[in-house]
Amino acid sequence: MRLRVLLSEGSSTSAREAVTVLGLAGHHVEICDPSPWCLARFSSFVRKFHHCPGLRDDPAGYLGFILKLLASGRFDVLLPTHEQGFLFARVRDRIPADVHVALPDFASYRTALSKAGFCRLLDELALPQPQTSIVASEAALRAAARLPCVLKTAIGTASRGIWFVQDQSELDRAVRELNASGSLADGVLVQDFIAGTTEKAQGVFCRGRLVGFHAFRRLAPGAGGGEAIKESVARPHARAMLARIGAHLAWHGGLSVDYLMPEAGARPLLIDCNPRVVEPMSAYLAGTDLITPLLGISLGETPDALPESRAGVKTRLAMQALLGCAAHGGSRRELLRACGRLMAESGPYENTFEELTPVRLDWLGAVPLSATALLLLASPSAAQRLARSGFGAHLLDRESIARIERDDFAAAL
Repeated sequence: MRLRVLLSEGSSTSAREAVTVLGLAGHHVEICDPSPWCLARFSSFVRKFHHCPGLRDDPAGYLGFILKLLASGRFDVLLPTHEQGFLFARVRDRIPADVHVALPDFASYRTALSKAGFCRLLDELALPQPQTSIVASEAALRAAARLPCVLKTAIGTASRGIWFVQDQSELDRAVRELNASGSLADGVLVQDFIAGTTEKAQGVFCRGRLVGFHAFRRLAPGAGGGEAIKESVARPHARAMLARIGAHLAWHGGLSVDYLMPEAGARPLLIDCNPRVVEPMSAYLAGTDLITPLLGISLGETPDALPESRAGVKTRLAMQALLGCAAHGGSRRELLRACGRLMAESGPYENTFEELTPVRLDWLGAVPLSATALLLLASPSAAQRLARSGFGAHLLDRESIARIERDDFAAAL
């Protein structure tokens, strides 16, 4: 069935990949975003772009804009592709009855969004994670830190609010930044550093039951904590843990976790949670379309469980590969070499499929990819600035979360 779908933002890589899956299925796709140059806008599958207020700076304005858009009767499904789900779960009763969306209750969403809440949930379920302390003062942080370690703010996605601390000078710098932002008062996670491979598992849940699953490991890093090359993997332990988490939270919709595979080959150690499906093209290319059952769940259907995705399918994100090359000190010569290998699908990109900007499927994807390559060739140092652009006004911060949680937040709308 051809559906009219509104995406809650268009800046994230997850939104861009969801657009591809939706477009290939023949759905009518529109997006809204505070940036007129957002990544997902450059797709031939997007029928219309709506320039909206930023969730971070004006959550009430953003909500009012979305509700007005939904009241027009133009959409069947609202698809939260990033942190906007936190807002929609908070005001679920304000979304028009004829517009369908898959969301858990607000308390469950808040637990999954909060790093501190997720850590406590893992303890409650006796699921494995690195040794972790939650502290709320500088003195407690310094006492808990066993170098090397990882520091995480209670709230922070897209790799924001994370410090990998190797020595005392890095610890001092992290403490200064935490004090300056006021994040210590919300609680900071002090976590043992564990050597291993980072992997991610994604699931789609229907009222607490896992109906779709996919896992992949990082083969090469990109910029800002992202992946440049992935490979799908079979992880029954990760599947079982994700299923337990979703069942406990009575989850409804997409849910993803990050975990470490220690070098010793022990069980996965859970390190993060994202209350959404993250970058769904890896699963799609491995034979598991997570977006279609997510739409069905949004419509109130109870889909059958999907078969396992194929292990060993390698995918690439060309933009992340170029950003990662530049961010890790690559010269113009190395960037040109990376461009050549990406075009020829050779070297590390041999036998990989493009998931973020699949130009052969969607020619407009060439626009942001070419612009990124040209900008980095002109100034490789621009990689860090471009990576930070993914942390824009479409996301939440401490202040916007506090405003949304206020009892009178939606009263004036």
